[in-house]
Amino acid sequence: MNDLTLNDLTAPLRVLRMLAVDFPDLPAVHVHVSPLYPDRLELSLHHDIAGFEAWRAALAISPDAVTGHVQSDGTTLCLEAAIEHGSATVHLVGYAPVTPPSSATNRPGVAEPVTVGVSP
Repeated sequence: MNDLTLNDLTAPLRVLRMLAVDFPDLPAVHVHVSPLYPDRLELSLHHDIAGFEAWRAALAISPDAVTGHVQSDGTTLCLEAAIEHGSATVHLVGYAPVTPPSSATNRPGVAEPVTVGVSP
């Protein structure tokens, strides 16, 4: 049973309100606030690495603070970064498809270069 109330989520909700006022022209994001992490605001962008970069720059997150990995059988790039903003941790996540170069051939045991792009 969860003993938290909506009042216990005011830190991330307050930060969300500030971000909406400060950055109204940035791309829309998926917003996640949870009683499991009551001091965290998660902002995620799907198929939009440029949007992720716009948010990263606006939040003054250093490019060196971004971590990345490939998931979903190598088809999706996931970038993540976090920063303390106001009284909450803002967790920024970006997803983009990973597409092999058009000249790639499937050679077992040989790593192929990949490019990150947005699917049409």
